[in-house]
Amino acid sequence: MLPDKLKLAKVIPVYKKGDHSLPPNYRPISKIIEKIMAKRLKDYLTPSSILYNYQFGFRQNYSTILALIDVVDDIYNHSESNEYVLGIYLDLQKAFDTVDHSILLWKLYNYGIRGVVYSWFASYLSNRMQYKFFKQPYF
Repeated sequence: MLPDKLKLAKVIPVYKKGDHSLPPNYRPISKIIEKIMAKRLKDYLTPSSILYNYQFGFRQNYSTILALIDVVDDIYNHSESNEYVLGIYLDLQKAFDTVDHSILLWKLYNYGIRGVVYSWFASYLSNRMQYKFFKQPYF
């Protein structure tokens, strides 16, 4: 369905933090067709109230700062009630790279993404390719 040439991503490393000489300190930015489909998917999911209310990342008007405020508020509320509070926080690097595509497609289908759009996602997630483009050496 989707031509392989449209699945080719040019990866441009963008510095995140830390030592400039270490490749893991760079975030790959490769957005060709992803931006268009992300906007359309958000336009579908947002008014339908499909997303979990506490999904803070990657949503307009929901930030990680709001997530932190929510957690701190919960801590204060439980502390005032003399309850114990325990927090376990994980930061998964390259989390999307670990997503099983069959599970992702199953979820999209259950959220009402069907027909041509579903086929587009299935096609897009298969046989993806990328190449690295460096404007300047990152050393």
